[in-house]
This record gives sequence, structure tokens and C-alpha cells, in this order.
Amino acid sequence: MIKSMTGFGRSEVAENNRKFTVEIKSVNHRYLDVTIKMPKKLNYFESSIRGELKNYISRGKVDVFISYEDFGESVSSVRYNRTLAEEYLKYLRQMAEEFGLDDDVRVSTLSKYPDVLTMEEQAEDEEEIWKELRTAIDGAAKMFVETRIAEGEHLRDDLIEKLDGMLKLVGFIEERSPQIVAEYRKRLEERVRELLEDAAVDEGRLLTEVTVFADKVCVDEELVRLHSHIDTMKNTLIQGGSIGRKLDFLAQEMNREANTILSKSNDLQVSNCGIELKTEIEKVREQIQNIE
Repeated sequence: MIKSMTGFGRSEVAENNRKFTVEIKSVNHRYLDVTIKMPKKLNYFESSIRGELKNYISRGKVDVFISYEDFGESVSSVRYNRTLAEEYLKYLRQMAEEFGLDDDVRVSTLSKYPDVLTMEEQAEDEEEIWKELRTAIDGAAKMFVETRIAEGEHLRDDLIEKLDGMLKLVGFIEERSPQIVAEYRKRLEERVRELLEDAAVDEGRLLTEVTVFADKVCVDEELVRLHSHIDTMKNTLIQGGSIGRKLDFLAQEMNREANTILSKSNDLQVSNCGIELKTEIEKVREQIQNIE
């Protein structure tokens, strides 16, 4: 099983007069890069959220959107700061005495002074909130993984089809290579005969020239390595797992062998086949970037 790095998941959890909505989407990235957008009230859980997501995702540029609604009545309490009220009262009486004013301080007046009476929201049960939030995250992450797997299966099938097509191109070069040498020998022999007219052709010298040419255009090693890389990539795709980096390395090696074949080729058919091979390798490399 392989996973694409493109995916989407969404989940809603509504319990205890609270509702959490979590959306996760991603695109390809070399490493795991998670961006979380959520209300400030939930910032306390950011580390836990990242840890939970790592259970589902190992690579990709991941965006997580979390919304939170509280439908319950806010539970608040009044806090009385006796020490502060005492300070206010002490200075008010001191002012009255110093300036000859009436001491007309009332409770209703004193209670309006800053921070004498304050409203405090009672702390919510963080464990309960995390339990609900985690349920929403898990639900979105599971859907997210399912879409990645579905996309990954399509990628796998398409890549295997492309690799099979590349094997046909490699097979053509394998068949064509001996013909190139034979055709070169024939052309060389005809040219020598034309130059020497009726004189005998030095078979030894002719064989030497053909051998040198064959060595220059020989791509047997490159073809063997290409076969090996293609087979390894196919087997890796079938085995599955987090294989993106390995596939990318194999594609680079395949491209290197194709470049060498092109540099050695002096045959139009092999050159055209080599160009087509490089084109297919580039298509494979592009798709591999989307595999986790």
C-alpha cells in the first residue's frame, strides 16, 4: 500500500454543548510540514495535536483548520478583592479628612472602583475538551489517510504501466545495438572496397576498426542497470510503505543511464528511443514527487 501526499479529510464532533470541526488537506513536500489554524483558546493543545497527526502522516505540506463553538451557558463567578477595597477606603477617608470633605463613601460606590469586584469564568475541564478535540482530529485524519491511499493506488498503477512501457524501449535498444555494429561493418567494408578497388581487404584491420567502434557505442552495462532499476522500482511500488525518497533516487539513477545511452548513440533510431525513454523517466519523476 502506498500513499499519495495529496489528501483531504473532515470531521465534526458535537458533545456537551461543544462542537469541533477539523479539516486536513495536504500537498507534496520533502518533509512533514504542518500548519495549524485554530482559535486561541485551543493553543494549549497544539503540541498534542501535532503528536496525534504524526500517527497518520509522515510527509507532506499539511494544513489543519480547527473551529470551535461553545453552545453552553458561560459559567462565571464574582471575585471580591477585599485587600484592594480596604486600600481604596483608607485613602478615601484620608482624603476626606485632609480636605474637610464629607465621608460619604457607600458600598455601591466602592464596589465600582477598578478590580474590587471582577467576573471570572470558571476553568473548563481540559481533559474533556481534549478528548472531544482528539476524536475530531482522528476522524478527519482517518478520512485524510483514506483519500491518500486511494490516490496512491492510482499512482501505483499508472507508474507500473509507465515502467512496463520503459522496458519495451529498453528492449528495442537491446535489439538494435548489435544491428548498429553490423551495419557499421558493412558500410566500412564497402567504403574500403571502393577505395582499394580490386585489392584484397585486410580483414584484421577491418576487425580492429569494427571492434573500436563497437566499444564506443556499447551500452550493455547501461541497459543492464536500467533493467535493474526498473524492476526494483516496480517491486518497491508493489511492496508499498513510505517509499517516496527511494523511488526518487531510483528515478535519478535511471535518468543517468538514459543520458549515457544518448551520449554514446550515433544511430537515429536509438537516439529517438533514448529521448522517449528520458521523457518517460521525467514523467515518472514528476509523479513520484506525490508519493509519501
